[in-house]
Amino acid sequence: MSALVGILSGSTSDKPVVDKITSVLDELGVAWEYSVLSAHRTPNKVARYSKEAEGRGLAVLIGVAGLSAALPGCLAAHTTLPVIGVPCDGGYLGGADALYSVAQMPPGIPVAAVGIGNGKNAAYLAASILSISHPNVKEKLQAYRKSLGDE
Repeated sequence: MSALVGILSGSTSDKPVVDKITSVLDELGVAWEYSVLSAHRTPNKVARYSKEAEGRGLAVLIGVAGLSAALPGCLAAHTTLPVIGVPCDGGYLGGADALYSVAQMPPGIPVAAVGIGNGKNAAYLAASILSISHPNVKEKLQAYRKSLGDE
């Protein structure tokens, strides 16, 4: 199965958050791909990735970044695919700056924001989006949600 979710992080230091995303996607049977691309250091590569994503079969993009957290917004600027931003903790503000950067996008270029470092919720949100057109993902997501109530 080709990847449905494209995961990008601005730095290799964001890998622990990426691991939270990929572990949930693996549990739900959702194929994914991962790249490290920086909105500031490799902006042309970010734009190309975003523009080509849908044509390669990706349906959701997840951008993981800290500090100014420009990556999710840069992705959203170049595609109409849903983009989920995961702000990472760090710096003097403990991730609050990254959260504001992800959440405060200009009108017309939305990015869904999850909590600081909450890669798991990014994966569950991606699965929710995919469940609209992928019955197998919907079934696994429903089973997971049922298990939450059973605990």
